[in-house]
Amino acid sequence: MTISDQQKKILTILADGEFHSGSVLADTLGVSRSAVWKQLHSLAELGLEPIAVSGKGYRLERPIEFLSSEKIISVLIDNVRSSVSDLQIHDRLDSTNTYLINLAKSAARSGTVCLAEFQSAGKGRRGRFWVSPFGSNIYLSLLWRFHNGPSAISGLSLVVGVSVIRALASLDVPGIGLKWPNDIYWQGHKLGGILIEVTGEAHGPCTAVIGIGFNVYMPDREAIMIDQAWIDLTQIVKGMFISRNRLVGTLLNELLPMLADFEVNGLAPFIDEWRSYDCLKGLPVIIYHGDSAITGSAGGVDNNGLFRLMTSDGKACCFASGEVSFSKD
Repeated sequence: MTISDQQKKILTILADGEFHSGSVLADTLGVSRSAVWKQLHSLAELGLEPIAVSGKGYRLERPIEFLSSEKIISVLIDNVRSSVSDLQIHDRLDSTNTYLINLAKSAARSGTVCLAEFQSAGKGRRGRFWVSPFGSNIYLSLLWRFHNGPSAISGLSLVVGVSVIRALASLDVPGIGLKWPNDIYWQGHKLGGILIEVTGEAHGPCTAVIGIGFNVYMPDREAIMIDQAWIDLTQIVKGMFISRNRLVGTLLNELLPMLADFEVNGLAPFIDEWRSYDCLKGLPVIIYHGDSAITGSAGGVDNNGLFRLMTSDGKACCFASGEVSFSKD
């Protein structure tokens, strides 16, 4: 599903964040004033709500920087540019991960990157919905084919997390941490997340679709749907403009070389760096594993990337999967 031609046209006009009168919009689009109003009203389904002021017209809450293949590619370093086999930007998808999983079935090449301006069914962990308003954040998925089976890529989400931190640090975004196994945090608030979905034979080649979502700017009307403490980059950097195109290019510059290194050398070269970003260690937590909820304090991760929970009786339990939450106790 795509956005309509009229929606795209009106968004292109309003992308500058300035006021545009209804009559100018009608003349530019070649439609009636009532048709303009209908198109403006339809933007709500994309998570956008134009502001109307009598005597001035209509504007978006903030300008939109559309994603651009050319601008992203211009940021890529040479070896990364050659590793990106395909770079697709869609106005609207149900989910970038779902799209690439389906594309992988038709022999899509390793290094295929998919981005969307809007997701109608964005995917978080454990079946959660990822709030994905149009033109506001980063919704990126990367298809990467590994030669060995799924067991050989244990710890992949930790490596991806390290690449995210490096990319943000290079853009002067301070204080970002990682919450096992795949959340990106800033001072107790979720900034983004990683969702990796793997298909393939147990001991043969496998395909990983690596989804990364960032809150760059979250409109108020969309934020009310988020059921946890959250933050976006706009609040963190306080007025400094961060280009979404530059952010995507910078992330790919970090991520793709690390994936190639990870396939050869595994998690070991990255585990100490991941530990330095661990925002859970030593804190009281609850881990939800299957039908169980176990409390204790976070003991970091072992050399295989397993989460270590220190229980009240002094025992250390290790988990390969689970949902960890900050304890309120």
